[in-house]
Amino acid sequence: MERNAKIYVAGHKGLVGSALLRKLQEGGYKNLAMKTSRELDLRRQKGAEEFFQRERPEYVFLAAAKVGGILANSTYKAEFIYDNIVIAANVINSAYKSGVKKLLNLGSSCIYPKFACQPMTEESLLTGSLEPTNEPYAVAKIAAIKLCRYYNEQYGTNFISVMPTNLFGPNDNFNIETAHVPAALLRKFHLAKLLMQKDLDGIRKDLKRCPIGFGLDKEVRMEDESSIKRILEKIGVSDNRVVLWGSGEPYREFLYVDDLADACVFLMEKYNFADIGEFVNIGTGEDIKIKDLAKKIKEVVGFDGDIQHDLSMPDGMPKKLLDVSKMKSLGWEARTSLGDGMKKTYEWYLNL
Repeated sequence: MERNAKIYVAGHKGLVGSALLRKLQEGGYKNLAMKTSRELDLRRQKGAEEFFQRERPEYVFLAAAKVGGILANSTYKAEFIYDNIVIAANVINSAYKSGVKKLLNLGSSCIYPKFACQPMTEESLLTGSLEPTNEPYAVAKIAAIKLCRYYNEQYGTNFISVMPTNLFGPNDNFNIETAHVPAALLRKFHLAKLLMQKDLDGIRKDLKRCPIGFGLDKEVRMEDESSIKRILEKIGVSDNRVVLWGSGEPYREFLYVDDLADACVFLMEKYNFADIGEFVNIGTGEDIKIKDLAKKIKEVVGFDGDIQHDLSMPDGMPKKLLDVSKMKSLGWEARTSLGDGMKKTYEWYLNL
């Protein structure tokens, strides 16, 4: 990419999009096109096409998506499949019609079969059934990969796809109902610590700046300590313990989002579809049990209470570890450790 090239980051307010924006700005890219979802609804084909024809971006990072954790995926199935398919279709088709030089499509490791051989190679795609709890989202992401591939094959475009592992970092979603595991746990432990310290003003501030979900935000009156405790108890938070959804036994891999942004810009600057193929995994190549992740986050936050498990909640896939040998062969590796990334994320959250 040329430093003066016009670059469109779709979804620049989200976890991935904001990290991409930081990385591009650090790299000296200044001609950046951005629109919030209120300004441009990418689910509307006409609006998407008009934007691309008017702005004529040369490079596109497709990071716009409807995302969420295991509960959100299970609850809003129709929205997850519809919104993500339509967003991808509109952006990819508009990019082709307006002559975009290169597009990078962000996927998700949930595209792989539930019982795929570990670590999961790119060749594992569509070799088995998907994990039911996130199948709608996975189907949409698979569709986006195939759209990029077949546009390349039919129209000669240069659209590449990357499959990142589970992400965390600044600008994550901290709504307990819809958040992914790291953000949900970080916030739960933070609230539990404040409750243990009897810092009611700190809890009030936290609950006002960010929703917690489950229909509880309408109940957040917080006149006294008992009402605060009642609300937090409903999300598994008390002054002496935090409830972890599921058994905590599944293994997951986690990547600090700024590392993902670094990898994406690296690929856009150096590699094309002919070099990468259909898509490439991006991760650390290391995983951890959810219960051990919880202990690590608990330590970062500084909560002294216990961890309990709600076995009525689903675990999801038993293991999700990406084979990142392809990305390493291209000359890129993750640099931020899980512990350091969590510390940076918590510092960011405290300064919201």
